This record gives sequence, C-alpha cells and structure tokens, in this order.
Amino acid sequence: MADLTPIRPFLWFDGRAQEAMDYYVSVFPNSSVDAVVHYPDESLDRHFQGMGGKVINGEFTLNGMPFGCLDGGPEFAFNESISFVVACEDQAEIDRYWAALSAVPEAEACGWCKDRFGVSWQIVPAGLDLLQQRPEQIQAFMQMKKIVIAELEGV
Repeated sequence: MADLTPIRPFLWFDGRAQEAMDYYVSVFPNSSVDAVVHYPDESLDRHFQGMGGKVINGEFTLNGMPFGCLDGGPEFAFNESISFVVACEDQAEIDRYWAALSAVPEAEACGWCKDRFGVSWQIVPAGLDLLQQRPEQIQAFMQMKKIVIAELEGV
C-alpha cells in the first residue's frame, strides 16, 4: 500500500538504495523497509542498461517517519544543502548516532556529519536552543564537530 503522507523525503542513490535502506533501518529504532520494487531485467529495454535488479522505488520508515528512494545513477549527488535533524535526548544518544552516521570527517561541523552514502545529518541535543543562549556558548558550539552537551553547559 502506498504511503499517504502528504510530504516525505525521497532520496536518489547511485546504485546503493537497498544498502542504504538496510543500513538506516539498523541505525534507527521503530524503522523498517516497507516496500521495494526493482528495475526489470535490463535486456528488456535499452533504458534499463546497467539498472537490472536495482531499486526503482523503495519505501522505508525511520523512527516512524516515511521515506522513499531509488537508484537513479550518478547524475545527481547529495550535498549539505539538505540534511536530516536527529534530536537526541542525551549525550549517549548523540554519541551513538554520531558513531553510526559520521563517515566523512572533513564534513563534520557544529553537529553536522555526512554518512557513507553522502547524506548529511545534524545530530543535536533536543534542547539545542537552550544551549545557545549566551555568546560564549555559541562560540563554543561553532568550534565543535560532534556536540558535547557538558561543554556547552559549562561555558
């Protein structure tokens, strides 16, 4: 059954949609791969060259939120202009998501990280606004890669 959520993220992968869905479902609670449709055998049509067996439409849920995806090829790549915010209850949760998702150290800044598929994430404490009340907190925050709650509270 198709998801009826009015707005949902849809991600374009270069041949790794199934791998990405499986990985994300292993990282987030309350998650599942809900439906996968594959491209037909590439011998049927020249438009499917190199795509046989890849995902033409994937539906998955991450922590209760529906997503869609496909294997569209290398024409488009993810960049930091779009990211997903993960609001964490405590430092342990920040540490766990950071360890699971951060795969590109040079992309880390202010709680932002990039995963092995090129998708950007913001791994932040749920009350981040309360940890950015004073100029010295903002200054400390701007120097961080992974957010450390105790350091922001101590400033």
